[in-house]
Amino acid sequence: MDFAVLGLGDSSYTKFNFVAKKLYRRLLQLGGAALLPVCLGDDQHELGPDAAIDPWLHDLWEKVLELCPMPLGLSVIPPEVPLPSKFALQLLQEAPRECSAGQRGARTEPPSSPSELQPFLARMVTNQRVTGPSHFQDVRLIEFDISGSGISFVAGDVVLIQPENTARHVQHFCQVLGLDPDQYFTLQPREPHVPCPERLPQPCSVRHLVSQYLDIASVPRRSFFELLACLSPHELEREKLLEFSSAAGQEALHEYCSRPRRTILEVLCDFPHSAAAIPLDYLLDLIPPIRPRAFSIASSLLAHPARLQILVAVVQYQTRLKEPRRGLCSSWLASLDPAQGPVRVPLWVRPGSLTLPQTPDTPVIMVGPGTGVAPFRAAIQERVAQGQRGNFLFFGCRRRDQDFYWEAEWTELEQKGCLTLVTAFSREQEQKVYVQHRLRERGPLVWELLDRRGACFCLAGNAKYMPADVSEALLSIFQGEGGLSGPDAAAYLARLQRTLRFQTETWA
Repeated sequence: MDFAVLGLGDSSYTKFNFVAKKLYRRLLQLGGAALLPVCLGDDQHELGPDAAIDPWLHDLWEKVLELCPMPLGLSVIPPEVPLPSKFALQLLQEAPRECSAGQRGARTEPPSSPSELQPFLARMVTNQRVTGPSHFQDVRLIEFDISGSGISFVAGDVVLIQPENTARHVQHFCQVLGLDPDQYFTLQPREPHVPCPERLPQPCSVRHLVSQYLDIASVPRRSFFELLACLSPHELEREKLLEFSSAAGQEALHEYCSRPRRTILEVLCDFPHSAAAIPLDYLLDLIPPIRPRAFSIASSLLAHPARLQILVAVVQYQTRLKEPRRGLCSSWLASLDPAQGPVRVPLWVRPGSLTLPQTPDTPVIMVGPGTGVAPFRAAIQERVAQGQRGNFLFFGCRRRDQDFYWEAEWTELEQKGCLTLVTAFSREQEQKVYVQHRLRERGPLVWELLDRRGACFCLAGNAKYMPADVSEALLSIFQGEGGLSGPDAAAYLARLQRTLRFQTETWA
């Protein structure tokens, strides 16, 4: 069999493109004939995955057309000709008298198991800033009431939240495209067996579509510019859009869009003639749907019955653009104030990647700097409620008085003998101290717990540098305290990973 493998990955993760590499090797072992070497797209590359995919696709189509020439009378569709839209959008002359259940949003009377298609509208109980007023980052402890939801979770699980666009952005988008937000429409698939998006009601208002479905605050990908160029009637704008969508224009696209994190809405404002000419039928082809955001659950039902808590770092940063960049979900959550009236948030729960040991006498070493400590708060609450005392937490932050989350709670548990806490405050001395430094300092304890007491080691937090630094610290401990050689230390760590005694939950 002739084959080609394209992998989409992110080199900030330890097992970068693991599936693509393994699949490629296995197909070769089974006697397959590779048309091309495996392509490993990397989301961390400054030009994104396209840096690897562009030349690979060019070579692939050459190979494919050699093996399977085009039939007589058919030719390749020119790039400037758009494919038909997936859906036909039919405007209604007047608003429907009654909204469907989907138009109203998720239900407060939930199904047996809330999901993405039927989330539970949980009442927000508290939305409290837990970083100091002078701290650079706004971090919130948010609590939801999940009474009667049917939602159950254990330590390590995650909650998914469906955010929405701001009213200001919705209004601006409608103005740029010349849309009436109160106009209703229905969708009809152009191809048989293609379902309509289940999250959209029928009929649906333009306001609902833009506020709760279209991700107008996301950074557009190259395919956005390709389609917009096909739809644009304006010569100068189309010329620039074609440049951004070409292989040769990827540096320019990166400088214009990816580097400053310019949003779809801002791009449409920069190309007003093209935006105003977008056929309604193409909106769902052009703009991706808003995806739910996952947060580690930071509480245990054993400690807080019928409650679910999360720790949210509000994403906001400056680029060369005038308006600060803001995380869609975190900023939306931060803007909600239950003290001003009832607030409900659509959410559901799924298993996370961390699995705690079920045996009561197994110690757990938890390394959670910053908001990475969230799943370990749930784990410690759960284990303490079950009478498990072998809890060892390595927590790192900038300053004790600014971002030491749950300090009082940890202190109380320490005094009760339920927790051993090791802290690293990176900015409180001239030389920065991080959790990996504290692990090395406690090397004898870490080795004793792992090698003699069968402890489980769990790590959560930012994927950029910390996981690699912690792994290096562990390898150093295995060599220094365990007397292992470099290869033996690496094999020991790999064995811990295979047996789920070393687990990570990281995010970029």
